[in-house]
Parts: sequence; structure tokens; C-alpha cells
Amino acid sequence: MKAFVSIDLEGLPHVVSVEHLLPKGSLYGEARKIATRVAKTVAEALHNEGFEEVVIADSHGPMVNVLPEEMPSYVELVRGFPRPLSMVAGAKGTDIAVFLGYHAKAGTGKATFDHTYSSSSVANIEVNGRAVSEALLNAYLLGEWGVPVAMVAGDRRLIEDDMGKLPGTVGVVLKESFSRYSSVSPAMETVEALLKEGATEAVRRWKGGQIRPLKVKTPVEVKVQFLSSAFADSAELCPLVERTDGRSVVFTAKNVEEAYRMIELLILASAGVSSILRR
Repeated sequence: MKAFVSIDLEGLPHVVSVEHLLPKGSLYGEARKIATRVAKTVAEALHNEGFEEVVIADSHGPMVNVLPEEMPSYVELVRGFPRPLSMVAGAKGTDIAVFLGYHAKAGTGKATFDHTYSSSSVANIEVNGRAVSEALLNAYLLGEWGVPVAMVAGDRRLIEDDMGKLPGTVGVVLKESFSRYSSVSPAMETVEALLKEGATEAVRRWKGGQIRPLKVKTPVEVKVQFLSSAFADSAELCPLVERTDGRSVVFTAKNVEEAYRMIELLILASAGVSSILRR
């Protein structure tokens, strides 16, 4: 058996400052240690449940956050950005997926670092009329590949918002946010215990047929609302995209993977606009 793990930073315990999130941040080293410890704990738990291989996709920012020298021999580590299929690169062909350190979607109150894929350019993403978090969008793509999401661990608001849309999936709360930049988290020993317990239960449910891949109706209709009209200006250059208002565009894709790739492209185009404006 082969498991896939996607790990972000914003939903990890004790990560509350922008200094945690950037490679030049004064607390980035602390965040890397937390991410590595969380990833290793879950990889070990999955291995103990019979998974011979665990693919871990390092999925925050530059995507080089997890310390590779700490990973067990049965772990393959996906690193680097930009890359096709971003947070779920390496997931195709695995048996189950686990999301770690995930956060609530953009616009969620009392949720640490709430955003959807790009806090600098995206205000909201809708798939078939439903506003999605990164967890839900990733689950849609994995579901298209036949991979069920067995466990999601992160900010309480994400767990409360999305678990009802992921039937059977185990939710593990790693932090409870007081604001965008403040939260309370359990001690790391407690976090490890919660993750081990959650992983064991997730595998039990999966083996019992209680967790299935999440399917979405196709073709897929996507709306992206940007933070600035300048980003919609660049998105509108794509002939497959229709401008609907000053900051929003829509497009239709034949399936989730095509939609996911288009979302990536539009966000990267926005990053290009931002880079030009900063010169």
C-alpha cells in the first residue's frame, strides 16, 4: 500500500506569525521543525498500519520546508515550486491521502492565515458554485484520480467547515484560532498523540469502506475572484476565460485536473503582475 501526505504550514500547531512562513523569517526555522515533526509522526503511523511507501508533498510557499534528513527510508519527498499540480503533486496512484497543516478558506473569520492558494492575489475560488478551501479543491482532484482523503489535520475552522463535505474523513484539530495571527495549540507531544490516533482511525475507516473518493460533477465551472482588478486584467488575456466583473473571471474545464491547472496558471500570472509592479 502507498499513502500520500500533503503538508502546509499555516494550519500547523504554534504557527501564528508571518515570520514563520517565509524563508527569511526569524521564526521559519521553528516552523520547519514543527512541519518535519508532524510529517514524520504521520508517516510512521501510516507505515505501522501497513503502508510500505509514503509520498510527502511539501506544499507551502517555496515547498522546501520539511527537513529531508529527518525522513524515514520509506518516505519519498516531493519538493520545489512552481510545479504542476502544486499541493497534490505525486498523489496519483496512491491508495489514500492525508492533509496536514491545512487552513480555512479565504474570508473565514478567526482562522489563522485564512486564504485560498494565494493570500496575495485570490479573494475566493468557487467550483460548481461552491466556495472551496485548498483542502476541498485538492480532495476534488484526488477524488477524480480515485484517491480518498482519509484524514485532514489543521485549523479548527477548516475542520468544522469541510468535514461535512468529506464523509467519513477523520478531522484532527491542531489549533484553535483567536484571530488571523493568533491561536492556541496543544503541546507537541499531545499533537503527536492526536495524529497517531487520527491516522489509525482513518486507516480503519478506509479499510472498512467508510471513506471513498470525493467526486464532482463535470464539466467543471470555476469562478476566481481576485484581490485586485489588475490580476483579472491578466487572467482575461486567456481566451478560455471570461471576465464577469472588475475582479472576477470564470471558465469551464472538462474535468477537475484541467480546472486545477488553469487555476495554477492564473495565480502564477497574478504573481507576474505583482513582480512587475514591485520593480
